[in-house]
Amino acid sequence: MFGYYLDLAWRSLRRTPILTGLMVLAIGLGIGASMTMLTVLHVMTDDPLPGRSAHLYTPHLDPLPIGFKGMDIAGDPASNLTWPDAMALLKAHRATRQAAMAGGDLLVRPPRTGAQPFYADGRYATADFFAMFGVPFERGQGWSAADDAARAQVVVLSDSFSRQLLGGIDVVGRTVRLGDHDFRVIGVTSDWQPSPMFYVDASARRYSDGDLFFIPLSTAVDLKLDVDGNFSGWGEDHADTRMVSPTTTWLQFWVQLDTPAQVAGYRQFLVDYSAQQKSLGRFQRPPTNAKLYGLMGWLAHENLVPSDVRLQLWLALGFLLVCLVNIVALLLAKFLRRSDEISVRRALGARRRDIFTQLGIESAAIGVAGGALGLLIAQLGLWSIRQRPDDYAHLAQMDVPMLLGTLALAVAASLLAGLLPAWRACRVAPALQLKAL
Repeated sequence: MFGYYLDLAWRSLRRTPILTGLMVLAIGLGIGASMTMLTVLHVMTDDPLPGRSAHLYTPHLDPLPIGFKGMDIAGDPASNLTWPDAMALLKAHRATRQAAMAGGDLLVRPPRTGAQPFYADGRYATADFFAMFGVPFERGQGWSAADDAARAQVVVLSDSFSRQLLGGIDVVGRTVRLGDHDFRVIGVTSDWQPSPMFYVDASARRYSDGDLFFIPLSTAVDLKLDVDGNFSGWGEDHADTRMVSPTTTWLQFWVQLDTPAQVAGYRQFLVDYSAQQKSLGRFQRPPTNAKLYGLMGWLAHENLVPSDVRLQLWLALGFLLVCLVNIVALLLAKFLRRSDEISVRRALGARRRDIFTQLGIESAAIGVAGGALGLLIAQLGLWSIRQRPDDYAHLAQMDVPMLLGTLALAVAASLLAGLLPAWRACRVAPALQLKAL
């Protein structure tokens, strides 16, 4: 029966090509605009580490003095940690894994003759960074806690960066010059790029390229390497000591907590630590200001999606609704014009549900055609977004789930639009129509 109904739908659509084209265009425009913005929202709010994110948390303390007025200059200083606080949390070992980190921006001097120096973005971190975030290695390995303590001048490179600098694949054990110092390569990672880059400073571009190198945090502090991020202070520290100052925040901190009991215990540990620091005179604010955010909760707290993206999404959905209302009117006119045909079929024994199914399949066929057009329009919309200078623009790509979702949404929308017209057409009294023939 499905094939028969499909043939009837095809014949009906061919009889009214202009009306059919208008409905396909309406559903295509509505779906294309909606799926363009839904795709952008999807890539901006996607889980950056599926399978791991549920166990990753970032602790935040509140060491700011009462009456601090610097919030509007460099963001909230309490979003990062000071060096003494980060080291205290590391040494406490209250989590399965824990790592302190900060962004770095260093001048790279390629060893090849005639190659021009350039700046590269990387990460200063403690030893658990790689295991906690599941950074995949191509060759070699990360450094150990002993290397952290020894301030070892070692480096881990990304695969593309190692090929750019040293070429070939046998790079472990070789030396690269970053800034004014030489570092021994101990590992090469795959080109790891979580999106968004949840662990970076709030001032960083979270949808930009991944880190090109990784250096022990203690080594970066010892060598006073350039930091790419906010230094927010409320004391009068000298520039040479601000990295280790108790009144300057600049470090990000993440922990791995595997059970709800660990999460509750760590949250209480932060409150207790804050109370201890307040009793020592360092902290002035209530210990309960200490927070522990899960990965996805932290991204929501940071509100990464720009307000204009959300506004454009609502406008696109509103446009889709307008398109559906118009399709309802067009289908209603189309189906009611076929009252004679429907009445004859009813007189020959067709049930109301048979007529409803037939008209529903016709609506679905319009949805499939509109969905195909909507895909083309959405791809054009995503292409236009990729031309924008925003750091998330290059991510505006439709994956397989979103592609299938586009077709499903188009069919569902057309079926929804066809419910009232199909139901109304089924309610036509066959006797009255046949009498009028």
